[in-house]
Amino acid sequence: AEPPEGGWGWVVMLAAMWCNGAVFGIQNSCGVLFVSMLQLFGGDEDKQLAFKTAWVSSLSMGMVFFCSPIVSIFTDLFGCRKVAVIGAAVGFAGLLSSSFVSTIEPLYFTYGVLFACGCSFAYQPSLVILGHYFKQRLGLVNGIVTAGSSLFTVSLPFLLRVLIDSVGLYNTLRVLCILMFVLFLAGFTYKPLVSNAKEKEGGKKGKFRFPPGKKICNFSVFKVLSYRIWAFGIPAALFGYFVPYVHLMKHVKDRFGDSVPEEVLLLCLGITSGVGRLIFGRVADYIPGAKKVYLQVASFFFIGLMSMMIPLCHVFGGLIAVCLFMGLFDGCFICIMAPIAFELVGAQDVSQAIGFLLGLMSVPMTVGPPIAGLLRDHLGTYDVAFYLAGVPPLIGGAILCVIPWVHERQKLKERAKHVDGETTEKMLENENTLVLDAAEKTVKERESGV
Repeated sequence: AEPPEGGWGWVVMLAAMWCNGAVFGIQNSCGVLFVSMLQLFGGDEDKQLAFKTAWVSSLSMGMVFFCSPIVSIFTDLFGCRKVAVIGAAVGFAGLLSSSFVSTIEPLYFTYGVLFACGCSFAYQPSLVILGHYFKQRLGLVNGIVTAGSSLFTVSLPFLLRVLIDSVGLYNTLRVLCILMFVLFLAGFTYKPLVSNAKEKEGGKKGKFRFPPGKKICNFSVFKVLSYRIWAFGIPAALFGYFVPYVHLMKHVKDRFGDSVPEEVLLLCLGITSGVGRLIFGRVADYIPGAKKVYLQVASFFFIGLMSMMIPLCHVFGGLIAVCLFMGLFDGCFICIMAPIAFELVGAQDVSQAIGFLLGLMSVPMTVGPPIAGLLRDHLGTYDVAFYLAGVPPLIGGAILCVIPWVHERQKLKERAKHVDGETTEKMLENENTLVLDAAEKTVKERESGV
């Protein structure tokens, strides 16, 4: 059925926007929670405090992406509504249980694993369901939905700072549970317009039979060379990507003390990230084919450069300028992931192609911040950590540069095969025609002879 391009779809869009905001608003505001965790669970005698505490936020963001391939399979099997509702319920339970711990170690499971897995299961269906309701307006709707994370990233740090100062970390986590409860209710709006695998395989009898393994896990996308380069080049660029989100607040406290409002930096990141998604998403519409990858190359170059400039900023205004540029190109990187996936593997395989990519992204995004925390613990400063965080985006961007060339060569080969196939087919047809003509001529000669 053709998407209705509106109607109940606008309600679904608002629910998906809330999902984007709640999940990534909390994740991107982890710098405020990180500082509070250091104060609550730390002590001067602990020489690895930043390293151990960074694992909480790092695990959480990493698990959101690590679960993506699994979530895409469950969404195909059971539908968007069930997966989103159950995911929000699990995330709610994880966040609530995090507010009752007394040491940092249990947070690895409650916040880093349970809450993050719930967020992942709630988040991915919000992207899939939009395609049920919109086609011609899908770009506009995706822009509005992804802007939800920027909106929450702008507002949540200030709210969290006020809440932590007034009611403490534990009660702040309980207040954040309200966002997850609303997300739980929002999942019920995902009324499916396309049948899922359970309905297709079960038929009218309603008995559920798992589809063949090849339908569940579509590894054929890795046969596409340009996708393989993209799927491994982006994770290579992301080892330093999440480091500023986790450690920037603590770096500002170390360098400037309490004399500056460090939450303003997250505000700058959030605002320009939203602007970048709208601008570069529109720009990508005018760039043909796989050449859209060059936008990601540019974004990684500037993100790496800005990370290296953080230690060089000895005035707070300089950090504001760095965060404005970093947010702008962060928005560029995020908003064109789906269009590039469509170009490289086609519409039929795009869902699991994105799922596999997000899963591969989880490893560097999990490892990067703890390494930065370890460097801070040993060196007493974040300078080296931020310099090193800028190197992987530059390397990853260089790897991505070859994708348009590889993709064009693949397309030329496919066209050549297609032309060769058509030529062979025509030759066979001509040969068959000649054989038939010869046979008819022989029959006529025999008949005339008789």
